[in-house]
Amino acid sequence: MTNNEFVMQGSPSMENGFLMNAPDESVKHKNYALKTAGFWIRFWAFLLDGFIISAVVGILINPIFYLMDWSLSESVWYAPISIITAILYYSYFVLMTKFFGQTLGKMVFGLRVISLKHDKLTWSDVLFRDLIGRIINNIFMPLYILVVILPENQGLHDYFADTAVVHEKVFVEKDPAPAALPKQQEQIETTVQEEKIELAKLEEKNEQ
Repeated sequence: MTNNEFVMQGSPSMENGFLMNAPDESVKHKNYALKTAGFWIRFWAFLLDGFIISAVVGILINPIFYLMDWSLSESVWYAPISIITAILYYSYFVLMTKFFGQTLGKMVFGLRVISLKHDKLTWSDVLFRDLIGRIINNIFMPLYILVVILPENQGLHDYFADTAVVHEKVFVEKDPAPAALPKQQEQIETTVQEEKIELAKLEEKNEQ
């Protein structure tokens, strides 16, 4: 963890991008944002979700197929076991993300999905992210590497839905320099104008 990061226990109050009730007085006057999650920690959370879904299928679905003497060996996408597994898979991600903002895997690793345009995740955000976007990602698996490339560590499904995955309790200091530049420039211009006025007054006095 670098000097411009810190961990906050609980749910800190955020207002206009500034951290309130920070543990240090100096922190209150700095602009902080939740740290976005990188590729590897998201990969491990996704892997854990995959194990959970496989366990649920093995416990709840497979016994039914055995009892009904239905085939579990078919691997084509239209096979009954493939369709049921796909429904369970996408329903898990959609419903967990909509109602909790995180899957069980993300809970374990302290991650959460947030909207970059709304205060709360909407159904359209979640459906674009965890249904349409995730289907595309699962068809073209290398697209997951976009988490390393896109801004805010967004995957393609995050980009579609305008969402991001963040650490729940880790904040990073945002660079205030760009916001301060216009004010600094304005101050410089004001100073230059004042100096020009003073010079003009001195020239008028000299002419008199």
